[in-house]
Amino acid sequence: MNYHHLHYFWVVATEGGMARAAERLGVAVQTVSAQVHQLERALGVSLFKPEGRGLTLTEAGQVALAQAQQIFQLGAQLPEAVRAAAQAPTLRLAVGLADGLPKLLVHQVLSPVLGVSNLRLQCFEDNPDDLLAALALHRLDLVLADRPPAANPNLRLYTHRLGGSGMGWYAAPELHAKAASDFPRSMAGVPVLLPTAHAAVRTPLDRWFQRLDLRPQVVGEFQDSALLKTFGASGLGVFPAVDAVHEHVVQRYGVLRVGAIEGVEEQVWAIGTEKRVQHPLVAKLLAGTGPKTAS
Repeated sequence: MNYHHLHYFWVVATEGGMARAAERLGVAVQTVSAQVHQLERALGVSLFKPEGRGLTLTEAGQVALAQAQQIFQLGAQLPEAVRAAAQAPTLRLAVGLADGLPKLLVHQVLSPVLGVSNLRLQCFEDNPDDLLAALALHRLDLVLADRPPAANPNLRLYTHRLGGSGMGWYAAPELHAKAASDFPRSMAGVPVLLPTAHAAVRTPLDRWFQRLDLRPQVVGEFQDSALLKTFGASGLGVFPAVDAVHEHVVQRYGVLRVGAIEGVEEQVWAIGTEKRVQHPLVAKLLAGTGPKTAS
């Protein structure tokens, strides 16, 4: 289809006739008529039909006009959109988030780039294996996970520890007194909420109980850390949270800190592919943290 012919048709339809369209376009009526007839031949339908001394749109012509309106409205917006893009280019950062990571900790880890002008941050949550597959296909710029990936000879990856945080037990006010009394031995006598085994921190939490010779009353296990906190805030059980976001957890969920989980730390690892030219925002995130390890 020739869009030049479509434009002539659109002008005829909006002006209400060939003569007015010719006057607006500054061409002869015969030229306008010829252009419209060429479009009709290309589409295989009649777009106009005689009505009195003028023309009216056929049903096919009405459909064509509706489509043409959208096309030329978008065309009118094109110069402004292009100029805006040239003046303020978007800096896209696509990050994959392992589903076991606490969201508040992720926000804190990403904070060095959140103030970058023209940032377009895209976050995708999934299991680590699927995220690494997307990373290998260059659909993601970076993956954040709670552990380094297993060695894979088919993938040239690097891992970089972005940070970590100690953890503490938290409880709703109605459970806090019982949990805080004679802590940590009291943890054997209160209901407990834990992350599921998919989270790297679950094993250290289990070992914490074993080390203290405590048998927890686990009443709930959650894959999503925000959901775990929500149920904990409702009073279902005492739950773990990272110290790095202590103030936020207390204020947002209305809970109290019971005590520290000595020897347990939630870690955040950045995983990327080895590239000759690194994404500038990825480089900004990695700057100032520990050395990266290739695999």
